[in-house]
Amino acid sequence: MSTPDSFVDEVTDAVRRDRLFAAFRKYGWIGVVLVVVIVGGAAWNEWQKAQAASRAQAFGDGVMAALEKTDAGERVKALAAVPADGDQKALLALLQASNPSADKAGALAALDAMAADTKVPQIYRDLAVLKRVAVAGPDQPLAERRTALQAIDVAGRPFRVLAEEQLAYLLIEEGKKDDALKALLALVQDQEAPAGMRQRLGLAITSLGGTVPEPKPAANAAAAPSAG
Repeated sequence: MSTPDSFVDEVTDAVRRDRLFAAFRKYGWIGVVLVVVIVGGAAWNEWQKAQAASRAQAFGDGVMAALEKTDAGERVKALAAVPADGDQKALLALLQASNPSADKAGALAALDAMAADTKVPQIYRDLAVLKRVAVAGPDQPLAERRTALQAIDVAGRPFRVLAEEQLAYLLIEEGKKDDALKALLALVQDQEAPAGMRQRLGLAITSLGGTVPEPKPAANAAAAPSAG
């Protein structure tokens, strides 16, 4: 390589270094910020996990201490005092309503609060409505129970078939046995009705003088091969 070529290469390299250093001085802070964000984000996630674990442990300890109380009234008060958020509130409400014979008013109040709390997942709110109707029984006007059940008797909701079952029983309570039988017959053929419910429905249908229909074949069952 000639001396002029070597000189040109050295100048080119020097210019490149100068440009690189200038770019680093101008934009280098972006890399520093990215490093800080990544490290800070990881630290924040770890802190959140630690906080969640701490809250879960405190919740579990509080619930266990409350359940150890032998007096039902003290147990309900202790459960109400346990700090909770999110799904924990729903669990507490169900625990508070687990012994309605000891404190029916308290159980109903807990279920009402749970059903009205929009921060609680819909599945728990629907369960609270269903349990509330069962706990209240005849003490709550039939029309109010029907309205509550109809609100969760919606396609896609997790307790739809259970709500329909209870609605059919309300028809029996009203003395509308023909309508109740029709509702029960429709429900026993509902593909979403679990096996245990089908057994209950079968007994109810028989007691009303109806005949339990044969189960429908699965929709995806393979067709039987023709003889030939």
